[in-house]
Amino acid sequence: MQQFFVQEDQIGNGFITITGADVRRIKKELKLKAGEKICVSTVEGQDYCCEIAMISDNFVQAQILDEEVPKAEVPTDIYLFQALPKDDRMEYVVQKAAELGVYEVIPVVMKNCVGKIDERKIEKKRTKWQVLADSAAEEAQRSFFPHVHRLMSFEEALAYAKEYCDIRLVPYEEARNMKKTVKTLEKVQPGRSLGILIGPEGGFAEDEIDAARACMDVISLGQQVLCTDTAAVCALYLVKLELEKRSRSER
Repeated sequence: MQQFFVQEDQIGNGFITITGADVRRIKKELKLKAGEKICVSTVEGQDYCCEIAMISDNFVQAQILDEEVPKAEVPTDIYLFQALPKDDRMEYVVQKAAELGVYEVIPVVMKNCVGKIDERKIEKKRTKWQVLADSAAEEAQRSFFPHVHRLMSFEEALAYAKEYCDIRLVPYEEARNMKKTVKTLEKVQPGRSLGILIGPEGGFAEDEIDAARACMDVISLGQQVLCTDTAAVCALYLVKLELEKRSRSER
């Protein structure tokens, strides 16, 4: 069943009005017709089973058939602090992070970031990243859109992690103790917010990793040195596996 997102003010009197780019998607790409069922979610996370009642050039009206139990999300808020990579690699990170259940993606400026950083253009890029996150969340049939935060300095990112994250992890290429990593991942539990700090292509500067060690648990992602975008996906998947394992054991 196809899924679409709306704002709360698009819901009323037993109907949901879908507008914007989704109208073209419904008409031209998916070629849906009146009478077909769709899933509609609010950006706050409520799901509805609907039937398309009318399709016009500017909007689609869907009748609410049932208010569903929200889909299962990752049972903890995951904050991904991602060192700003070169070229378009941030697009890949944002897309995969949204698919894997993150709550927020925070791009971070670090000393050894390889790409040139034009802060005047970053906000425009952030808007594009948010669109990618929204689309990826929709494709993954999540119940809400993850937020792509404004660009932060390294110091701001550490302070933000301390304030909002109960558990804080930093994968580090020189860490090799996988037994310690496995033990550390056991701290990841439903309901406890989690921050993951991913370093840049050029690696953490010595003072950065020292500052991270002071408030975060260092983990290893294996013997290979991973690209920054690969490291982000790998770390998120390890966390997802740990949460899935806990979920199965509690059933």
